[in-house]
Amino acid sequence: MEICEKYWLVHGVIFRFVILLYNKLIQMAVRKFLMVVVPISFLFFHLSAQNEMSSFQTLTEKQQSIITIAAYTAKGELQDLKSALNEGLDAGLTINEIKEVIVHLYAYCGFPRSIRGLQTFMEVLDERKTKGINDIPGAEASPINQETDKYERGKKVLGELTKAPQDGALTGYSAFAPVIDTFLKEHLFADIFERDVLTYAQRELVTVSVISSIGGAEPMLRSHLNICLNVGLTADQLQQFIYIIKSSVGKKEAKAAQKVLDEVLKSKL
Repeated sequence: MEICEKYWLVHGVIFRFVILLYNKLIQMAVRKFLMVVVPISFLFFHLSAQNEMSSFQTLTEKQQSIITIAAYTAKGELQDLKSALNEGLDAGLTINEIKEVIVHLYAYCGFPRSIRGLQTFMEVLDERKTKGINDIPGAEASPINQETDKYERGKKVLGELTKAPQDGALTGYSAFAPVIDTFLKEHLFADIFERDVLTYAQRELVTVSVISSIGGAEPMLRSHLNICLNVGLTADQLQQFIYIIKSSVGKKEAKAAQKVLDEVLKSKL
């Protein structure tokens, strides 16, 4: 019995030693595995993320500011507009560029909102001057060549924006009230869109921001989202535009705009 007990005692010690050694080897193997595989996995993920981000075209800080300035002006949220104006100036927008944004949007949400936006901008500039901040005025609008017929100039600009001929007979609301077609061609697309302080892409960002903010004008929003794509804005940038509308204006407006954008992008497939 004594020899048997010693045998089992020694056997138990050896067995525990083998188990401990086995566990140690497993731990070392796992540690080496983690030391090799995890960094490689992390590197692969990092490179993949970098590649995805590089392919994702984002709006510039200036473009983002144009969206918020237009949206808050259209909604009449002047305190938020003050913050957006300061951010726009800090992002590099000139005084005349911001003036042009606020003037442009009157065509879509009316003189009252536009004028209140300009008055708020004047307050912001005065406040910044008292702090010793001298903002860049920027270029003034170049004179427009008035020698050619204004209606024809408007048709030409609209054709450039829509990439569609404008020589057909009037239809829809234009046929029902031809004077509105005249006003649109001569004033909106000639007097306003011809001005060179802002690019077509910037003006379209103002336009879709206002239309999304006021709501209830989905057919017009659809047209201008198509124009956004025509003038160089990408699907990624328009998705970012929706996100900015959601965070600045509201979920309801963003949801309605997203639905229209989805339809526009689907039609391009």
